[in-house]
Amino acid sequence: MSKASELREHSDEQLELQLKDVQKNLFRLRLQSETERLEAPSEIVKAKREIARIKTILRQREIDRVKTAGAAS
Repeated sequence: MSKASELREHSDEQLELQLKDVQKNLFRLRLQSETERLEAPSEIVKAKREIARIKTILRQREIDRVKTAGAAS
């Protein structure tokens, strides 16, 4: 699990790839929890939080781009 400050150092493309990886991992964890015993149920919560962190940073960057584009106009 990464901290938000570490995630902010990554580019948008890296964050998108990491987001896809974490979403795939969350899917696997959910599938595992339904079909067999999950060793650490807290991993699902951690994956959800990681997805939220990445999406928040991507959204903040998008808002900043819109603001700078609006200010330049």
